[in-house]
Amino acid sequence: MPITSSAKKALRAGDRKHVYNLASKKRVDAITKEFKKLVLAKDKKGAQKLLPTVYKTLDKAAKTHFIDKNTASRKKSRFSAMLKKIA
Repeated sequence: MPITSSAKKALRAGDRKHVYNLASKKRVDAITKEFKKLVLAKDKKGAQKLLPTVYKTLDKAAKTHFIDKNTASRKKSRFSAMLKKIA
């Protein structure tokens, strides 16, 4: 357990960030899972409709440094490639 006041404060801040990061992870995982499910079902219209939301979610995660910006870019690229493949 932390002893100094600054360590106690850091622990509280870490707890707050932990909750926020869990929410971000849940959001990113849910939207990507939904998109992949549509691609596997070959539902091109549904996947095309969902793609901007996927992009937005990944960009927000990158903006808050939850994921790296290059990781977000790579995922976006792969999702658009998946969508092209089902054409």
